[in-house]
Amino acid sequence: MPSSNILELTDFGLYCPLADLFIDPWRPVDKAIITHAHSDHARWGMKKYLAHHDSEEIMKLRLGSDISLQTIGYNQWIEINGVRISLHPAGHIPGSSQIRLEHKGKIVVVSGDYKVEDDGLSQPFEPVKCHEFISECTFGLPIYKWRPQKEIFAEINNWWQKNASQGRNSLLFAYSLGKAQRIIMHLDHSIGPVYAHGAIWNTNQALISNKVPVIDIPKVPQNFSKNKDSGSLIIAPPSAMGSAWVKKFSPYRTGICSGWMNVRGTRRRRAADIGFVLSDHADWEGLISAIKATGAEKVFLTHGNKAVFGRYLEEVEKIHAVELETLFEGENGDLGDN
Repeated sequence: MPSSNILELTDFGLYCPLADLFIDPWRPVDKAIITHAHSDHARWGMKKYLAHHDSEEIMKLRLGSDISLQTIGYNQWIEINGVRISLHPAGHIPGSSQIRLEHKGKIVVVSGDYKVEDDGLSQPFEPVKCHEFISECTFGLPIYKWRPQKEIFAEINNWWQKNASQGRNSLLFAYSLGKAQRIIMHLDHSIGPVYAHGAIWNTNQALISNKVPVIDIPKVPQNFSKNKDSGSLIIAPPSAMGSAWVKKFSPYRTGICSGWMNVRGTRRRRAADIGFVLSDHADWEGLISAIKATGAEKVFLTHGNKAVFGRYLEEVEKIHAVELETLFEGENGDLGDN
């Protein structure tokens, strides 16, 4: 783990012994700093939580309204036993943060999950200068190269328009926190009605109550009519795929939004009509640019293609890379928040 001794890896997660706190622990601890509200990073059972302001209501929705939660803004700092701690934008979802820890001139940054493209909803990623950087590398292979989101949303809108012109509804499956709200923001709402699955609607309401600029769309009506509501677009979590719930929208076409749609065959395995390559994580080039911008002398790699990406950093970029085994493996199955 980091040579600065600011952080160490334990059975409970990343631990700062000087401040006696953990970052995104996977087992209950006394004090936890949370990078973002996805369930593989924000887990139940901590005595005290610290997170960004924009994570407050969604963490209470997911973990319970009675959790002990302190929130701060970006670039604000607190000091515990000589360790200066601050949060910085990660661009992954609303409220997602990189955690910066400084002690006696040494700086370590924990990235959490991040992407470098400005999605128009989350605070855009900002590189933070540091000596050591703990980075995810979910899509740490050269095959992962994202096209600009403007092109992807044009494809989604065209797909929806075509379906609507044929009298079909469009079922679009996307993760309920972050991805769904990003999609809603970039839809052409003039095409037809847009509805949310209950899980996404509940998430939207929590974010809206937190003053996150999410577009408020209605929940799927109980009396959804194939005649009155024909041509609608319905946004649902991947867990709803293949359920009896989707039958009420017949006739319909299905689409999935995920970075994994970049891989041939993934769409067939999920039995969807179409896949849209839209990820809330950095691609290969995004990871490289983000890491180089930190100026870090050493990089610790968590979930993803650690071996291949680490070898590239060592051999090409001449950055010392170390693999870490963590439990940050995405949320909600194989598509998750990717």
